Amino acid sequence: MHNQKTSEADVQALRRAGGQWLKALRNKRNLSQRELATAVGAEYYTFISQLENGRGRIPPDRYNQWAEALGVPVWTLVFNIMRFYDPVTFEILFGKDGEYANQAERFEILS
Repeated sequence: MHNQKTSEADVQALRRAGGQWLKALRNKRNLSQRELATAVGAEYYTFISQLENGRGRIPPDRYNQWAEALGVPVWTLVFNIMRFYDPVTFEILFGKDGEYANQAERFEILS
């Protein structure tokens, strides 16, 4: 885990919220966990379950595959994943005082 000023409980809550967001996108595409695993090149479909339950992270080198499989632009996936996986960086870029705060809604798809 990164050395952030976020408690372990907060990190886990964010990861679970991110997992629910991914699950909502998967369900919207009518994909099973097994089908999504195949589409993103995951060796085991249980990896999808782990992510959806807040245990683990999507490897950054797979963001393009995930975005394609889930039917969202890659920048939308990365924007939203950053919200859950790296909230400190997200706040710096997109928070109230962030340089890109006025552009945040162009990336957002929360469900």
